[in-house]
Amino acid sequence: MSVALFTHPSALAHYTGPEHPESAERIRAVLRALEALEFSSLLRETAPQATTAQLTAVHDPDYVDAIFAMPRDKETVIDGDTVFGPGTLEAALRSAGGACAAVDAVFEGWAEAAFVVMRPPGHHAEPDRAMGFCFFNNAAIAAMHARARWGITRVAVADFDVHHGNGTQQIFSQDPGLFYGSSHQSAIFPGTGKPTEHGVANNVVNVPLMPGATGEMFRAAWETQIIPRLSAFAPELLIISAGFDAHAADPMAQLRLREADFAWVTSALLEVADSCCPGRVVSLLEGGYDLNALAQSTAAHVRALMRL
Repeated sequence: MSVALFTHPSALAHYTGPEHPESAERIRAVLRALEALEFSSLLRETAPQATTAQLTAVHDPDYVDAIFAMPRDKETVIDGDTVFGPGTLEAALRSAGGACAAVDAVFEGWAEAAFVVMRPPGHHAEPDRAMGFCFFNNAAIAAMHARARWGITRVAVADFDVHHGNGTQQIFSQDPGLFYGSSHQSAIFPGTGKPTEHGVANNVVNVPLMPGATGEMFRAAWETQIIPRLSAFAPELLIISAGFDAHAADPMAQLRLREADFAWVTSALLEVADSCCPGRVVSLLEGGYDLNALAQSTAAHVRALMRL
């Protein structure tokens, strides 16, 4: 299967400070893993910068202006997790722009799926707030771009990051043409994602998992709760918020997933896409903070995207 890989060196220039888990080494680890011979057929593409129009389709214009106005000659700590530095703006713009370019790739038909290896991640970013390492909500921006450029109405985001994508849920929950499904560890940052949060048209599905939950429990959550609702929604495009911090080795949480679980959920999501939207899948890198686990998990994810 033809899979496009979007990235850009600016992802390495976003500096978050020493000891910060969301570092440039994450991108280096993923890209090293994807240099293996089995990935030689990946279509390697440059992530462009998002336009202001693409950003303001999701984010408040005043918020976008404030991000552009932040000092670019020093580091600014926005909160305990989120740092803006000299290289941050370009990296954030190319994270969002890469997501939009990936959407174009699958609709133009020269790629059947796409994976965007950029940082900062995006699923915690709210319309008017940066948080949780995130500045722009890449998944939501990609969804709105798909609507504006390709005329579709129904877009779904499937999020298996260990942390709930509060920003994506907030943006999607009031629009019945958008669907958000998430598994995540219960009662950790950001504290959202309860099963009772359904959205305006039952278009939000949250399945919190208790600390220590295994791959078997994770698979059951997707197989019995999220995937049936996703299939019933019948998206015209499926976006994956691909976080790998639910891995057993990850220091940020306490779920017990392994590489095979990420491969399984990717294949299960491809089956939904095959039945609903001719296989159109765009995957966006979110979390994952143990470098070895991240590298091996993303390799398993891309292998599944390539249907190897």
